[in-house]
Amino acid sequence: MTGAVRIPLNDYGVLGEPPAPGEWTPTRTVSVVIPAYRAERTLPLTLAGLARQTYPAHLMEVVVVDDGDRPMAPLPDTPAGPLPERLRVVRPRGGAWGRASACAAGAEAAQGEVILYLDADLVLFPEHVEAQMRWHHLADYLVVLGHLRFVPGLDEVPASEVLAAVEAGAVHKLYAEEDATPQWTERRWDQTDDLRAAGFNAFSVMVGATASLPVRLLRAAGGLDASLVLGEDTELGYRLAQAGAVFVPDRRSRCWHLGRSTVMRRETDVKRHNWPHLAERVPSFRWLRRHPHRSYLVPYVDVVVEVGDASFEEVRATVDAVLAGRLPDVRVTVVGPWGRLGGGRRDPLGDPSLDLRLVLACYQGEPRVRFREAVPDDCFPVPFRFHCPPGWVPSRGTIGAVVKHADRQRLGIVSLALDERKDGRVVSARLERTAAMSRARRCAGPGDDLDDLVHEMYGTVWDAGSTWGFLPTALAAASVPPMPGRAPAKASGEAGAPRGARSGSKPLRSVPKPLRFVPEPLTRSVPRPLRRTARVLRRRLRALVRPA
Repeated sequence: MTGAVRIPLNDYGVLGEPPAPGEWTPTRTVSVVIPAYRAERTLPLTLAGLARQTYPAHLMEVVVVDDGDRPMAPLPDTPAGPLPERLRVVRPRGGAWGRASACAAGAEAAQGEVILYLDADLVLFPEHVEAQMRWHHLADYLVVLGHLRFVPGLDEVPASEVLAAVEAGAVHKLYAEEDATPQWTERRWDQTDDLRAAGFNAFSVMVGATASLPVRLLRAAGGLDASLVLGEDTELGYRLAQAGAVFVPDRRSRCWHLGRSTVMRRETDVKRHNWPHLAERVPSFRWLRRHPHRSYLVPYVDVVVEVGDASFEEVRATVDAVLAGRLPDVRVTVVGPWGRLGGGRRDPLGDPSLDLRLVLACYQGEPRVRFREAVPDDCFPVPFRFHCPPGWVPSRGTIGAVVKHADRQRLGIVSLALDERKDGRVVSARLERTAAMSRARRCAGPGDDLDDLVHEMYGTVWDAGSTWGFLPTALAAASVPPMPGRAPAKASGEAGAPRGARSGSKPLRSVPKPLRFVPEPLTRSVPRPLRRTARVLRRRLRALVRPA
């Protein structure tokens, strides 16, 4: 099944309508994982609902993760309701606690091909599991979200009445739909054609109360982050998106949520708790990353600079320009044969590996720079990777502008032509969207080209690097005012030209005219804040002299 369907962005409509419940033959196994903490009153009702599901019992197991401080009483001894045929109770590993740890323990114990996470305070409609599972028979990289409504708790509707409705197949009659409170995610569903038009932000509505996904997809994303005690479902949704997932809400996978959620009761407190954690881990939430000069656990862009035969000066010019850019949450991966730099005696000035040693020495204290022997297969969970050849200098706004362009145009790859060598090779920079590359790998069959798949599902584009503020090192150096006591840098091709002028490149006089401009920061004779202040003062002066 892998690679059979290519879904563009989050538009799962290409799959067609799934079969109606009861009108198809399921084959995939599912493990329903229920983290339970202080759920003695509601868990029996959730289990009773699972015992009355339309999905074949031999294909479904239920794993309850007892997250209480002390082990719960054996479930067969509880007085309320029927139990699923295949039911197990497990405990998290010693010392682990919280929903994320419980869900991780349940996933580790699960034996099904698909995992369905459920809260322990849900009353399920009979087709709840089947409605979600029919999607997982169509593609193997879907995250399916159930549809829930909040209803009064057991203080208003007794458990015996709820149980009677479950056993009679009358769950829909328990509460009036118009009296139930929709989950906040439902508004987002309504605004985006059930997430088909949600694009890259579909993951943000993932709520773990009722959600299912293939085990292989969960493992590819790294599972739940057990260090998070709240907000773990949103963070997992982000990583699933980077792993290439498509998010599908199913309005037929219905259930009642008994009582109000923690977010409904304490929204301000929940946001205050969650936002610092999500800011560190979810780069796509740009509104949580307002600081202009700090870095985070997960960068926004991983810039790859392959040293090759470039000089120290070329590599430094490129890396320094990236670090000085307006996008602060970047990471630079410098790729080179660092393993060959031995520590034995050598001629310090005649060392053939001197340039490599200087690059390594130059950034040993820079936490945003790391060194690798080869280009990693991907940069997961970083959402973007930008390949920048050494010897080319982006302006301060280049990388951020290219990323914004890719988001606005919903592109998976943006390639920028920088130069053409005498042998016909094109020197280029390239932005890759991690989610697009991951999706392409999932869908690739024998002989498929990943770029072609990304173009089909997301879109790709080529443009001139000069349009986005790229300059070769020599030209960039000539554009910068010299430091006191230093002579201005000479242009490429003149005597004493720096090593940045590569052999085999076109001479400077043949560089296309659009390349010959001063970098963006130098085109402004007055800093932006001062110009803004001047405009405000002019408006106020005009207001003072305006005739009555």
